Amino acid sequence: MPAEILLKSLILLPCGVFLLISTLWLLHDHLSENATARFHGWTHALMVAITIALGWELWRSSEHVIHADFGEWFRVGDYHFRLAFILDRLSYPFVVLVTVLTSLVGSFSVRYLHRDPGFQRFFLLLRLFTVGSLVVFTADSLDSLVAGWELVGITSVLLIGFFQYRREPVRNALRVFATYRIADLNILIAVFLAHHQFHGSAWNELFTGSWPNSVPVPTGSVAGAIALLLVLAACGKSAQGPFLGWLARAMEGPTPSSAIFYGAISVHAGAYLLLRVEPLIRASAAATTVLIGVGLITAVVSTLIHRTSPDAKTSLAYACQTQLGIIFMEIGFGFTNLALIHAVGHAVVRTMQFLRTPSMLSDYHRVHAASGGNLGPTGGQYESILPQPIQIALYRIAFGRAFYDVVVDRFLIAGAKAVSRSLSWFEPNWLQTPHETAAPSASAPVSDRPARH
Repeated sequence: MPAEILLKSLILLPCGVFLLISTLWLLHDHLSENATARFHGWTHALMVAITIALGWELWRSSEHVIHADFGEWFRVGDYHFRLAFILDRLSYPFVVLVTVLTSLVGSFSVRYLHRDPGFQRFFLLLRLFTVGSLVVFTADSLDSLVAGWELVGITSVLLIGFFQYRREPVRNALRVFATYRIADLNILIAVFLAHHQFHGSAWNELFTGSWPNSVPVPTGSVAGAIALLLVLAACGKSAQGPFLGWLARAMEGPTPSSAIFYGAISVHAGAYLLLRVEPLIRASAAATTVLIGVGLITAVVSTLIHRTSPDAKTSLAYACQTQLGIIFMEIGFGFTNLALIHAVGHAVVRTMQFLRTPSMLSDYHRVHAASGGNLGPTGGQYESILPQPIQIALYRIAFGRAFYDVVVDRFLIAGAKAVSRSLSWFEPNWLQTPHETAAPSASAPVSDRPARH
């Protein structure tokens, strides 16, 4: 079978499964849990087989690149959108992660979410997430990458608020959604600048040569601005720098979604974007400096918070941010192959750690009891290096989670709310109905008055 057909099949298969499940959902014809589990197993067994075949074809190819073109979808003036995908030495490891890890997480979720009211909804969102991830890692242009980027983002938000009958998951999902919106503005502006200045955003229009030896075509201040915007967009997706507070909030979702999204695939989408546009970043001193600085600060701060986190999933979230900060630094210093290996290995390890989080505490207590309660604290050698006043200051920062939420709430969210309230001055009073403007009479019943018995 030609490699192009294999690549198209890999992308269309989860898309078709999602459309089928969603159609049954709309027709109120839900699959049973056993049918869902078998359907999931067959789908991912086929996806893994296609991925293996693609790896064989990629190794056989002289250029080590596989293209799949769905043709031109629309044209407006000089702009045309061509839906095309590419599989090369950078995207293939991430595609393997998507197919293998979503299969493992799905099998784990069959038992984890047994008899949960949102069982079908979880697997529906998992299919949509698979589609979005494959589009991100195989996109042939920034335009196509944005489509998958948004699919991954919306499924992340919906799974954070999976337990919608509780208030905190919904609030944290909305907070993460707002953070995504702010970060994603950067990649949208970067796409606009690429089309406006260089008349395209396809990888072969921005770079020459194959990864990791590609060379940027556009140069100058606009190219540097695009590189800086993409760095900021990657920071938002990977919870780095000014966006480091949202990953701990995402732990409100089910453990399987935490494993696949925030330990493995979703948070590494930012690292993939940086690896893809690394030649463009390398040509910009500002983008390189910001990338290294953000990675260093996030790694240090997340390490402090990780060592004082009171629960296992939050501790893993900040540990994940630490490693992503180091990966960002590796990309900034130009160690692209090392960063790729680090990202793939980190995704696998974090997935396993998140999946066994429910049993990790039980294992610890069993070992603690077997040792007679003599398990001492770890990491004391680091504290002994620093003077006590500095230790106390660092512990305050760590316990306050770097005061990130306090600063954001006081200086950003409070200001945005104040501006929104001030804009109500522009609302014309004549739009209100007489019933809304009339004062309630004394004899009128008050609906929110507590009844007396």
